[in-house]
Formats: sequence, structure tokens, C-alpha cells
Amino acid sequence: MSERIWLIVPAAGRGRRMGAERPKQYLTLAGASVMARTLARLHRAFPEARLCLCLDAEDAWFSPTMVPFADWRRVEGGAERADSVVNALDALAEEAANDDLVLVHDVARPCVHPADLARLREALVGEPVGALLASPVADTMKRADAAGRIVATEPRDGLWHALTPQGFRYGLLCRALHHARATGVAVTDEASAVEALDLAPRLVAGRRDNLKITHPEDLALAAQILAAQEAPACSGETPA
Repeated sequence: MSERIWLIVPAAGRGRRMGAERPKQYLTLAGASVMARTLARLHRAFPEARLCLCLDAEDAWFSPTMVPFADWRRVEGGAERADSVVNALDALAEEAANDDLVLVHDVARPCVHPADLARLREALVGEPVGALLASPVADTMKRADAAGRIVATEPRDGLWHALTPQGFRYGLLCRALHHARATGVAVTDEASAVEALDLAPRLVAGRRDNLKITHPEDLALAAQILAAQEAPACSGETPA
């Protein structure tokens, strides 16, 4: 029997930094919404998964036609990403087993490559702590003061950009996020909550074109990435 997989996609954000008339997940990307593009990528890799889509209670832009999954549900999003994920986990409490695999993916990452999703899934087989897609830092890292002046150049050895999806067992992720909430730990992603339990998730090298759409110029870049990924020369599995 294949392992049961739950997908959680937080999509309750307003995307104010985009300066658009609608949340960024509903902006048009290559003929479809960003959300539709992201969910299509996930469905391509995990067609059997069960989806929890975390949406704002007053979301007027969402349409069920954006969802390709047969088994999915809408969950009310929270004020922060971690709140949305906790809401989704709580909604699954009567159905999910502690050992079920939960993958959390940013709705604003429509360029995640199918080969990376397959690589992450393979890495999670028998992995008790969890794993996430990530890419090694390639740029020189500067630390700045409040005035925006450099105070130090940080060594980049061992530094990685955390990407998504991030995958953990249901029971562990519930424990980590509830522990973080109870102890006041700042949670920037699911891995940081698991780290707060003195556990070390595994980093799985992924492509650097797993772009998170945040600023206006990212939308055009994402369109170029999607087009390039569909080109035969870019369809291999080697991380970019």
C-alpha cells in the first residue's frame, strides 16, 4: 500500500508587496493564475495526494476550477503562514495518522520542478525527521546595520536557501508547530519549528529556479522560467 500524502498550500496572503489589484496568487502567469500553475505542478508529481488549501475567509478571487486534485478541501487561513498550516493540521486531526507524510508548499512557487518534487519524495522515504528542498548560497553574504551599511561579510560555507515543499510526518509537524506557538519560537518555515525541537531536517538540493513570486518583476521572471523548463534542453533532472 502506498504512503498517504497530504499537501498543505497556504494561500491566505494578501501579497501587498506586489502592489497589484488582487493577491499575487491570483495574478495571471502564462495564461493561468499563479495558484493554478502551482497546484498543477504539485498534482503532476503527487496526483494521489489529498490537498488542504488555506484561503482567506473573505477571498473573492478563488475558483474551484483552479484545483486539479480529486480529494481536496478548503481550510480557513490564519494571520501568518504558520497559523494557516496549524489550521490545516487541526482540520486533519480525525483522518491523518501520525506517520502520514505532510508536504507544505508556498502557493507563490509555481516553478518548482517535477524532478525536484520526485527527488524530495525519494528522500522522505524512511526519513523520520523530515526534509526540504533547498539550494546552496552562491552569492557573497553581507550583514548590514540599521543604516544599511555593511558591518560584516558572512562566510557562505554551509549556508542554504530554504525552499519548498518541506515534508514531515504529521505527528511530528503538529508537535513542532504547537510547541513553537506555546514557547514563543519565531517560525519562518516548518523546518524552523522542527529545529526548535532539537531535530535536524535533511536538506535536499533543488534547482535555483524554484522562484518565490514576491515582487512585481518576479512575475515576468517566473513566466520565462516556466517557458525555459518546458524546453527540451531544460527538462533534465540535474539541479540548476
